[in-house]
Amino acid sequence: MASPLCGGKTLLLLLVVAATLSLEHGVPVHGFLATSSDCQRSCGNITIPYPFGIGAACSREPSFNVSCLVDGQGQEAAYLRVRRGSLFKLFGKFGIDVSQGEVRVESPISSSCRNDPKLEPLFVPVHPFTVSNKNKLTAIGCAIVAGIGSQSQDGYTSACGSFCNQDSMGNITECAGIGCCQTSIPSPGNLRTLNASFIVTADSMHISAPQKFSSPCSYAFVADANWFKFDPLYVTSTKFGEMYGSGSDRGVPLVLDWVVGNGTCEEAVKNASSYACLSDNSACLYPSIGLGYRCECLVGFEGNPYVDGGCKDIDECAFPNVCSRGTCVNAIGSYICTARQGIVSGVIIGIGVGSAAGFMILVVIAFFITQRFKHRRAMKLKQKYFEQNRGQLLQQLVSQRTDIAERMIITVDELAKATNNFDPARELGGGGHGTVYKGILSDLHVVAIKKSKITVQREIDEFINEVAILSQINHRNVVKILGCCLETEVPLLVYEFISNGTLCHHLHVGSPRSLSWRNRLRVASEIASAIAYLHSSLSIPIIHRDIKSSNILLDDTLTSKVSDFGASRYIPLDRTGITTVVQGTIGYLDPVYFYEGRLTDKSDVYSFGVIVVELLTRKKPFSYFSSNGEGLVAHFSKLHGEGNLIEILDPQVIDEGGQEVQAVAALASSCIRLRSEERPTMRQVSRALEGLLSPENHAGANNMLAEEFDENGQMMIGYPSPDEGQSMGESTRWYSLEQESLMAVHSR
Repeated sequence: MASPLCGGKTLLLLLVVAATLSLEHGVPVHGFLATSSDCQRSCGNITIPYPFGIGAACSREPSFNVSCLVDGQGQEAAYLRVRRGSLFKLFGKFGIDVSQGEVRVESPISSSCRNDPKLEPLFVPVHPFTVSNKNKLTAIGCAIVAGIGSQSQDGYTSACGSFCNQDSMGNITECAGIGCCQTSIPSPGNLRTLNASFIVTADSMHISAPQKFSSPCSYAFVADANWFKFDPLYVTSTKFGEMYGSGSDRGVPLVLDWVVGNGTCEEAVKNASSYACLSDNSACLYPSIGLGYRCECLVGFEGNPYVDGGCKDIDECAFPNVCSRGTCVNAIGSYICTARQGIVSGVIIGIGVGSAAGFMILVVIAFFITQRFKHRRAMKLKQKYFEQNRGQLLQQLVSQRTDIAERMIITVDELAKATNNFDPARELGGGGHGTVYKGILSDLHVVAIKKSKITVQREIDEFINEVAILSQINHRNVVKILGCCLETEVPLLVYEFISNGTLCHHLHVGSPRSLSWRNRLRVASEIASAIAYLHSSLSIPIIHRDIKSSNILLDDTLTSKVSDFGASRYIPLDRTGITTVVQGTIGYLDPVYFYEGRLTDKSDVYSFGVIVVELLTRKKPFSYFSSNGEGLVAHFSKLHGEGNLIEILDPQVIDEGGQEVQAVAALASSCIRLRSEERPTMRQVSRALEGLLSPENHAGANNMLAEEFDENGQMMIGYPSPDEGQSMGESTRWYSLEQESLMAVHSR
C-alpha cells in the first residue's frame, strides 16, 4: 500500500471530498447487466462469477458455460470444457478468478508403474484458455524425462530429467533433480505439446554414477508451482498416485489463463454492444496470450469488471494503520490522511454552501489530485518490484564500472514506449525462458527485449549476478546485453537486435540449398570461439547449458551471435563442475549430464558437437530418426564409424565441402563422445576450426586434426577416424544410451 500523504490543509481535503461525492453520486450509468438475476451463481462450494455461468443463457459465450454435475464422490461439483470433448472439474473453492483472468482445473497426471512405459500425453487446452506460466512441469521417479513443446518450433523447447542414486535417496528433501525435477513452460499461448517418457537405466553404460534405485512408479504432470510440495515418499512409494492418480477421483491444480472475444482492446471498444468491460472503473488489457483480451478493475477498485458496476471502490481506511497519524478520509480510488478530525464536517458544510461554478472547479482539481495519488501508487509498486528483484544488488555489482551502471538499468516506461506497450505485433519469438519483443528506444536504437518468466525468490540473486557478469562480456560472437528493467513483477532484459533470424531458420528451409559450406564452417568456428571465450577467458567461467541452433542468431552479414543465457550458470575457477537440476533441450542435451546431474564445460562441448552434426546433415536433432529408430547423434556416430557418412550428409555439403567435410565430421564425433573426459575442450575445438578456415591449411584439411596440443604442450590423442575399429564398437554400445533416450522422448 502506498505511503499516506499526511497533514493536508483544509483546501486539499475539500477538493478530495468534493471529488468523492461527485463521483459517487454523479456518475452516469452505461451498459447493461448481461447476467440474469435468475441465473444460478454457485455449484457446490464454488462461486461462478460472470462472464462464466451455469447454462448457455447465463454465460457470456459457450466457452464459459459451466456444468454443475455430481462427481464420483456423490458431491455437487462444477465442470468446465477447456479441451474439446472433455469436461474438467474446477479445483478448490476459488476455481474462477476474474480479477486475474484465471481458472484452476483438476488436471490428470500421467503415470506408469514398474517401468512399464505407458505414459500418456498431457492435455493442452483450446481457445480461450491457455496454460499459465504460473505452472511448472514436474516429473517424479527414476530415469524419466518430461519435455515441453511450443508452436514456435518442432520438438521440445525445454525438458527436465529425474534420476536416482542409491547413496542420495535417503537425503532428498526437495524437487531438485534427484527423484524429482521441475521446469518452466514456454511463453503463454505458445504451448503445443506436453510429453513424458521413460528412458533406459544406465546400469551397464559405465557412467560414474549409475542408477541403482528404481522407484515403484513414475509420474509427470503440469500444475500450479505454488501448490506442489515435494515429499520423498512420492519417489519411494505409490503415495502420489494414490492421492492424485486416476483411481483417486482427484487431479492436480492446473492454472489456465483466459480471455474474452477474439480481437484486441482497440477492436473491442469500437463495438459497444459486445464490449466485455462493463464496469465504469475498469480497463481493457491485451495479455499477449493469443487473440482476445481481458478486463481488470482500476487501481483503488476491486470486484468484477465484466459486470456493470462490478468494480467497487476500495475503502483503504478500513485497513489498520493506513494513516500513521490523524484521520483517514476515503476517496474514489484513493484516500488521504489529515491530522485534524473536525475538518471533515466543515468540508461537507463548505461544499453545501459553495457555488455551482466553484464546485465544478473543485471537481476538476480533485480529479488531478486523484491522478497524482494513482501515480504515487504506481511509483511505489515499481519500487517494490525493484527491491524484490534485488535492484540494489545489481547497482552494487555494476557500480565499479560507471559506464555500465549508467546504461544497465532501464525504466519500464521507456521499454513500454519502445514496444508500443508490448504489442503482440512486436513479438520476435519465445521459448522456455521468456518472450522476445522488438523495441525502438528513445535514441532510435533498435533492441530486443526479453520478458522473462516469473521467477522464484531464490533464483533472483543468481539472475542478477548473471546479468552483471554478462554485461561485461565483450565478444563479437556473443549477443550483447544492453540493460535490464527490474520495475516489473518479472525482470526484463534488453539485448542488441539481431535482424537475420536464427541458424535453425537458415538451415531448415524448404529449398534444397541452404547456407554455403564456407558459411557453415565459419559459423561453426564463430560459435566455438564464443563458447571457448565463456569457458576460459572470463574471471568466472560461464557454461551456457542450452547451446542449440535456435539460440544462434545471424546478422545481415551472417555473423554468428550466441544468445539466450536464461539457463546459463557460472562456475568458480576452483571447481570443475556443479551439481544442478538438469536443464536443456532434448536432442542437444548431454546424456552424461542428464544421468549424473553434474554440469561441466564438456556439456557445452557435446551440445556444440550436435550443432556441427546439424550443419553437416541439415537434420533436426530433436525430431530426426533413422529407419532403424536411431536418433540423429546415434545414427551419425554409427555411419562415421562405418566410413559411410555420405548416407546422411547434406548433398550441398558433399558438393562444396571437399576434404574438409571428413575433418569436420571427425571433430563433431570427438565432441559428441559419451565419455565426457574424452571430449576436447572448446578452446581446442576453436583452434582446430580456425585452422581449417586459414588459407594455408585449406589443402591439408584431413591431416590437420590428426594431432593437437593441450595447454601444457602435451600432445592430445588424435580425433577418431573412420578406420578405428575399436572406437566403432565402443561407440555403438555407448550411443545406445543416447538412442534410447531420444526414442523414448519422441515416441509419444
